[in-house]
Amino acid sequence: MIVKKRKELIRKDVNDTEAKNVDFYPVITASDGAPNFALRLFEIGSEGHTPFHSHDWEHEVYIIEGSGLIVEESKNTKIEKDDFIYVEPGEKHQFSAGSKGLKWICIVPNKGQPK
Repeated sequence: MIVKKRKELIRKDVNDTEAKNVDFYPVITASDGAPNFALRLFEIGSEGHTPFHSHDWEHEVYIIEGSGLIVEESKNTKIEKDDFIYVEPGEKHQFSAGSKGLKWICIVPNKGQPK
């Protein structure tokens, strides 16, 4: 079993010029011995956003703090603390923080994730 403290997490660069004010923390990943899924923490500062992107895998998201929008090709949906989000494989999306920022945890398959 692995137990990690928030203060022990190491920030990783998002490595995308389209992202603004995003902190990314791989929490539990394949490098910890997790065979199938990665648990990740994202923190976006005021008015920041992830790139508008898609990928081959699904992910499940739980908003733990703040509010903002999830931007899709045809609409924007308000999101806030305690919302759950499912992003389908291949679905273009962007997380955009409001004035107080946005923090969420997300679960994805290990496939394609940084180690």
